[in-house]
Amino acid sequence: MLRVGSLFTEYANERGEAVKAVQDVSFEVPEGKLFTLLGPSGCGKTTTLRSIAGLEKPRSGVIEVSGRVVYSSEKRIFVAPNKRNFGMVFQSYAIWPHMNVFQNVAFPLEVRRLAKKDIREKVMRVLETVALAELVDRDATKLSGGQQQRLALARALVMEPQLLLLDEPLSNLDAKLRDRMRSELKRLQRELNLTTVYVTHDQSEALALSHEIAVMNEGRVVQVGTPRQIYEQPHDKFVADFVGTTNFIDGVVSSGIGELKAHASNGIGKNARVTVSVRPEDVELSETPLPVADGDNAYKGTVSAKDFLGDYLDFRVKVGEIELLAKAHPSLRTPTGDPIYLRMRAEKCVAISSQ
Repeated sequence: MLRVGSLFTEYANERGEAVKAVQDVSFEVPEGKLFTLLGPSGCGKTTTLRSIAGLEKPRSGVIEVSGRVVYSSEKRIFVAPNKRNFGMVFQSYAIWPHMNVFQNVAFPLEVRRLAKKDIREKVMRVLETVALAELVDRDATKLSGGQQQRLALARALVMEPQLLLLDEPLSNLDAKLRDRMRSELKRLQRELNLTTVYVTHDQSEALALSHEIAVMNEGRVVQVGTPRQIYEQPHDKFVADFVGTTNFIDGVVSSGIGELKAHASNGIGKNARVTVSVRPEDVELSETPLPVADGDNAYKGTVSAKDFLGDYLDFRVKVGEIELLAKAHPSLRTPTGDPIYLRMRAEKCVAISSQ
């Protein structure tokens, strides 16, 4: 179990002004789970990760792993990075170019002065795990991007870390390789039961990999939840907009007939100003009127634009003054300018406070 409590970090910018990089960040990661810090550049996610690793010293807060405190401002504890037994993989991989695959993985064990036999056993075992055993003698510079990523991971795993820290490890890979390595990383993390903290700005990575996600903005954690909770029940407009694509419809809560029906997870009262978030895949389209049940929102609109994207179509539909983005099967061929019917179920429409 990793526990981060009330972490606060600031630094001086080029003008000497104090900038709050991390503000009151708190979360817990259960044993064997993958926890993702997700947010835009400059939101504080990498600073939080580096603080856990011991590469940065926060101003205040506490960091505890399996009951062992590695940082506490109150108790004046700061355990050096090399004494924390955490594995870390950086965005750049930081592979030693003058060493081959075996030497790269063995080096951390050699520093610890382990016996040569033990080193070889541990290195070969971890190289088998990441499917690099056949490349044991290859120069690190002659590996592909995906192989280098796995080598960096092997070097972190060979230390048998108590905690694995990953800082945007897939960002340098092309799209297809990134998807493949994402699946491989997920498999390894589950099989090895590694408690892992993963940093990314890529919401697809976060949704696919994580047991739980903390969305960060301007140095703060704004929502923590499972991937499904983050995607389907965003607490505010920032989370809804940052994680995936969505439609926003502004309005005021009322009990009138014929209004847009939505649900609110945070108990929004009558007459409150809200923004309703509806995902494009939850806007159902048809060339004929759709059956309407209680809780459904049904409208007639006009196709203003559409894009063919292979396995689906992106439609833009004008309903009054509002334009909605919808995803539909390629079999729907309604021409631009023609009328179209749409339906949105209330449970898929999330009302977020605008106040």
